[in-house]
Amino acid sequence: MNEHIVTEHIEGTGHAGRKRSLVKTLSWRVLATTDTILIARLITGSWSVGFGIATIEVFTKMILYYLHERGWSSLDWGLEDVDVDAQALKLRPVH
Repeated sequence: MNEHIVTEHIEGTGHAGRKRSLVKTLSWRVLATTDTILIARLITGSWSVGFGIATIEVFTKMILYYLHERGWSSLDWGLEDVDVDAQALKLRPVH
């Protein structure tokens, strides 16, 4: 028979901080905006239209992505708790 180990939830573990969310937002926007420019260019045949569309969507989608990321960061859903060795934490604090 397996012994059930009760895990303790440590506040802030498994969650992305605001700085991480911001950097992920910016790196994703570079990739996604490049994609938008190329798709708009392919559809319209115009680099000007591609860059025009990208100029607008880069701001709106960056804000939406950041809010989406922060919303997910506030949830515990889908995160697994880890076993905590309370004695090890006393000897070597995490923060």
